[in-house]
Amino acid sequence: MEEKQLRRYSRVVVDGVAQAPSRAMLRAVGFEEKDFAKPQVGIASTWSMITPCNMHLDDLAREAASGVDQSDGKAVIFNTITVSDGISMGTEGMRYSLVSREIIADSIEAVTGAQGFDGVITIGGCDKNMPACVMALARINRPSIFVYGGTIKPGAGRRDIVSVFEAVGAHAAGNISDQQLLEVEQTAIPGPGACGGMYTANTMASAIEALGLSLGNSSAQEAVSSSKIEDCRRAGAAVMNLIERNIRPSDILTFEAFENAMTVVIALGGSTNAVLHLLAMANEASVALSLDDFERVGKRVPVLADVKPSGKYLMSELIAIGGIQPLMKRLLDKGLLHGDCLTVTGKTMAENLSDVDDYPAEQTVVRGFDKPIKADSHLVVLYGNVAPDGAVAKISGKEGLRFVGRARVYPSEELALQAILDGIVAAGDVVVIRYEGPRGGPGMREMLSPTSAIMGKGLGADVALITDGRFSGGSHGFVVGHVTPEAALGGPIALLEDGDQITIDAQDKRIDVNVSDDELARRRDRWQRPKSNVTRGTLAKYRAMVGTASEGAVTVAPEWEKNASET
Repeated sequence: MEEKQLRRYSRVVVDGVAQAPSRAMLRAVGFEEKDFAKPQVGIASTWSMITPCNMHLDDLAREAASGVDQSDGKAVIFNTITVSDGISMGTEGMRYSLVSREIIADSIEAVTGAQGFDGVITIGGCDKNMPACVMALARINRPSIFVYGGTIKPGAGRRDIVSVFEAVGAHAAGNISDQQLLEVEQTAIPGPGACGGMYTANTMASAIEALGLSLGNSSAQEAVSSSKIEDCRRAGAAVMNLIERNIRPSDILTFEAFENAMTVVIALGGSTNAVLHLLAMANEASVALSLDDFERVGKRVPVLADVKPSGKYLMSELIAIGGIQPLMKRLLDKGLLHGDCLTVTGKTMAENLSDVDDYPAEQTVVRGFDKPIKADSHLVVLYGNVAPDGAVAKISGKEGLRFVGRARVYPSEELALQAILDGIVAAGDVVVIRYEGPRGGPGMREMLSPTSAIMGKGLGADVALITDGRFSGGSHGFVVGHVTPEAALGGPIALLEDGDQITIDAQDKRIDVNVSDDELARRRDRWQRPKSNVTRGTLAKYRAMVGTASEGAVTVAPEWEKNASET
């Protein structure tokens, strides 16, 4: 391959007399004369001391940089933001969580576009910064690799962050003391790494690996481990191979690759957030993915991994038996993965998995196809007069497949949580939390606090919850999120009243309220959109530009820009 093909980005910045000022500034940040002739690789780290998920990523970025430098490239580390879902959960600050996905993607795009990198490595460690990294890589479309920061080690007694949220509910029910709650709080989070079950972070890391954008088992390594350090160094070398061969995200992020990601997410029993994020990532990659694709793929793919939150095991226990590669090999052998999809190794998925050994015979973390956790997907797309444009349920089967109950309606997460903790919510209720959608929030907060309180109070089998917001990957129980159209847009969820009978049917894929069309029309005539206290800043900009949850809650171009592009 000719040098001009290797250097078409960074040479604009460093070649020629006119770029002497650029080279002068780069010398000050560590460039030597020989470095100006090398491909430059930007390493986007989402490091911060905001959260344990990301607190170690600066070290991993340096390891990735060493892999680049040792492969005759020049690494340049830069940073972007992250916010903590776990810390902001249940507060107004959680509005910024999904918004941060767009900010992170924008910032990686901005730095890469300005600096002229020939390749990019992104390193993410928690829920929103991982899909954000992929969204940016799809936009930039330069040779790229994603590296996962890794999962946290289990806390005492195999505890994790969800243990703390559920302990709050148990405390409210009088089942544990103040001292017991404090002991859970003090021991659940032992150090660096993402939340330890098959919650959103581990789900998205697995999905990205299945897409082909990470090296093998990058998604299944502990944050503090020699294997994670080696993963980063290998990524540095691998991105140089991608630059040399001019392999880009557009070569990897095909429709079939997204089907692979959906398949792996389902087999692992992953988070409902995967639906939202895969739709957004596909949008950036110009891949026409829809809610109906999740339904179609879900009919043929079983849930095989017995992992938290609905199951028994933590990510560390899945790692101990070989990670997700043996599962992917099983799925491939069963004809459920597209083996011909290209990956960041420069090889196909089938080639990458050809030498992977199966799980140990005695393990019980991942079941065989003859005895699945659930015969089809736990991610169920529902339609009906409550959600004409769709909703996403997380139904493992343990909760049952049908729930009929009376609506108990709340206009915010805080009010719903207080009602649960105060004992107002009772068996047979369907808790309705609305005005928490992408625009209504704005920001589409996660409902981990209410769902955990329900579980902690022992109501998991007797109470359902529906919302136009979304759920943490740690949520479980009979829960339905992403209800669209959302309440702030006048969707039917805005018209529900206390006492309405709601039916959630995972077999018929329906969510309906037993109210006539005429009555819903009368309620619509009386409905008025509540005023928002958000009038300026990032949240206001997000509300003005965000699309629906059924399309990934991506920010869209203003109307004037759409019109200009069409003409």
